[in-house]
Amino acid sequence: MEGRRSSAADFFSDDSSASEPVHDKVVRLLNEASLLPKDAQRVTNLKQVQELIIKKDPNQLDNFLDEMLSFQHDKSGDVKKTVIGFIEEACKHDNDILPKVVTNLSHMFVGDENVAVIKKVIQAHTQLYKVALKWLAKVKEVDEVMQQTWDVMQDLKDKINALLDSENDGLRTYTVKFVEMLVLINTAKTQDSEIPKNQKDDISLDQIPADHSYLNKKELEEEGQTAFRLLVDFMAHPAISSVNLMACMGSFTNIAKQRSEFMYKVIQAFESLHANLPPTLAKSQVSSVRKTLKMQLLNLLRHPASVSNQSQITTLLTDLGATTSEVNKAIPMFLEPLMKRKREAENDDKLSKKPRGLEEKILDDLGGETPAPTPAAAPKQKTLEKSLVDLTTEDLLPRLTVANVTDLVLLSMVCLPDVMPAQFQSTYTPIAAAGTEHQIQHVSRLLAMQLVHAGYELGQTALQVKTPKPVEEAAKSASKQSIQTVVGGSVEQQKQKRAPFLLPASTAPKKAKKVITQFRLQDVTKPLSAEQQHSMALEAVKRILNSEKSAMQGGAGMARTKVLASLVTQFGGELVDLMLAFIFSDVRQRSDLLFAWLYQEYADYQGFTSPMGEHEKGELSKYNTCLLSLLNGLLNKPDKESLFCRVLLEAPLITEEAVEVVRQFCQTEIHATTGMTLLKDLIFKRPGKQSYYLNCLLEFTISDKTEARNQAIRVAKKLHDKDESMRSVIEARAMASLQLLRQAKPPVSLTKSAEVVTWTEDLIKQCLYLYLLLLPENHKLIHDLAAVYTATTANSKRTILRVLESPVKGMGMNSPELLLLVENCPKGAETLVTRIIHILTDKGESSSIRRVSRADVVCLPPIS
Repeated sequence: MEGRRSSAADFFSDDSSASEPVHDKVVRLLNEASLLPKDAQRVTNLKQVQELIIKKDPNQLDNFLDEMLSFQHDKSGDVKKTVIGFIEEACKHDNDILPKVVTNLSHMFVGDENVAVIKKVIQAHTQLYKVALKWLAKVKEVDEVMQQTWDVMQDLKDKINALLDSENDGLRTYTVKFVEMLVLINTAKTQDSEIPKNQKDDISLDQIPADHSYLNKKELEEEGQTAFRLLVDFMAHPAISSVNLMACMGSFTNIAKQRSEFMYKVIQAFESLHANLPPTLAKSQVSSVRKTLKMQLLNLLRHPASVSNQSQITTLLTDLGATTSEVNKAIPMFLEPLMKRKREAENDDKLSKKPRGLEEKILDDLGGETPAPTPAAAPKQKTLEKSLVDLTTEDLLPRLTVANVTDLVLLSMVCLPDVMPAQFQSTYTPIAAAGTEHQIQHVSRLLAMQLVHAGYELGQTALQVKTPKPVEEAAKSASKQSIQTVVGGSVEQQKQKRAPFLLPASTAPKKAKKVITQFRLQDVTKPLSAEQQHSMALEAVKRILNSEKSAMQGGAGMARTKVLASLVTQFGGELVDLMLAFIFSDVRQRSDLLFAWLYQEYADYQGFTSPMGEHEKGELSKYNTCLLSLLNGLLNKPDKESLFCRVLLEAPLITEEAVEVVRQFCQTEIHATTGMTLLKDLIFKRPGKQSYYLNCLLEFTISDKTEARNQAIRVAKKLHDKDESMRSVIEARAMASLQLLRQAKPPVSLTKSAEVVTWTEDLIKQCLYLYLLLLPENHKLIHDLAAVYTATTANSKRTILRVLESPVKGMGMNSPELLLLVENCPKGAETLVTRIIHILTDKGESSSIRRVSRADVVCLPPIS
């Protein structure tokens, strides 16, 4: 039990705050709530204040009412819902607060767009409407303030009722429960009313004095009837959702159990629903609705007021697949005597009538004078008003003879599909009581509902009196009727015109409606020219581009980006220039649009946007053009290096033309460092083309651009030290650059011009830089240098000897490869070996060098 206490209970049990006066505690909590940053914290404080001023010390309610109501302007929907809950509890505790808060409730309903807040207002008004009516009923003289309060309550009631046409499914469900409340409080309780425990104290029409000075019982009763008809019309709507349908069925069952006067109308509504299920429901939803309808009917069968309607309920249950045992089990034991007496009375009534043969029935159907039998399932015949369905049912019932039904079935079979529809197969249940009187009445009612629904009505609602003589005689003298066929909710004429249904007095037959020509858009419009279409499309895209701020404020930024990317990718042309100009006008803020367009072009190239099943690749040129346009645009903006690199790193595909842009980027002195770092990232982040990007990087190691060459050599040295898989490639490129010195004149790939025919010192060094940097790391490379030295020009030899000092010192005099070179000096490389020895012995002697063979002593300098 200790763990189940509410936060408010924990607050009250806090020893540190137990001694604090309620007034001070409320002030502190309200001040904290106005400063707390989180919604949940403010809600907690407001709930604690509600407990304090309503439960603990109600005398403080008037003092802090305005302070609590001020939180209705909070931005948080949870805080607003808490204020609405406070209003409801405060009014229940003290009815005199209603005039002070009802306007606040109305403003929150009208001025708030949060669906959760509107639902809470409906929920609160469902309770406060009962409180207000009870409050007025207790007062003998209603003052002006009370009248104004009731007027505001009525106005809010009308606005809530209008939400039955709302597009929000949840709001419609809450409104259904509100209308149910209106029906219950505006009608009187009876002895057989089954009132739930939580509604025992709710007011009803029988508790309002007949001589009340302000409340009119007849008007209230009419309001209840209007609310009931509103629910009936809502459930009969063809586009109602399954959720709203379930709510309506539950409300109708509650109304029938608590107000037995509506039992017959509720069963009629259920019959109509069973015959005209909304066409928008899916197969699974139809099954759920039928299951719920069956459950509600079984629930109604247990009510004492259902005795007179048992035949209708039983027939409906049978159609819905209920077994006889289920039906019998649902009927309480105390209802058995009533049911027995009802059946005996029906049997006595049947025995008192003269039996009719088949021939008489057929003759009567063809023009006889036999009056139509009264449906046994019509317990409300004492009422003055009769619905169109009832009138049509009474007219159809005598026509359902054996011959007519046989012809109807045979003629309707022509329109049956070749294959049984899946929905019919899943919902069809065999008819257990086929051919019985109750089943015939049920079929006539179902047909009447279909005919009324399709517009074939017997007439407007009329008083249930005997048919006048002129109309009766006209019916008797009518000629022989042709057989009518009902197919798909329509009546087709056969050989002669169909006679009108019998109409009540003061009602004339409806004239045939004039055929209305269907509206077609192509009849009132003309096609646009290609130029007009192009111009309008261009202007539309411009408007979408310029709606950036409003789209972001409205939460449609992502949708706008996707629409723009799709439009430009699909139509191209001038839209591409528009998109580029728009992006580069503020490229930092519109980078998301840049990437969305790039990825949309790639998806189009891969065929991801093609129709299902086709998956045909598009043209790479469109994607390539998009990528190059973006890169070239960023290349001209020196302060957008990071975005340039990001585009290349995040692009789904880098074309060869894009790599050329990267080469151009790297050759620029200010971008050299960033460019080489970009190539290094591409080497590691795109393993599929690692060797390709590595070769791009190594090309710059012999570049004539000093900064680009230095940065490329620096990155290549790092890759050589870090990754063994790249070491051999880098060394091979260094050796290839060294081998260029064997040629008599520099190659065009090095000079970029055929006019240069002699080796200059700068060209020789370009070929040596990477090699000499790697020489201290791999001493075996010294032998290739000796081989090239013997075959190169004199100018190249002098340059080699001048740049050799630093790498040889890096190798050290203890290098086995150096000793091997000295011992096996190639012919023509004596000066190279001598230079190496001079470098090594410049500042000290070497024990290793002393062990050189005697044949080489002539080459050695004197050792002091």
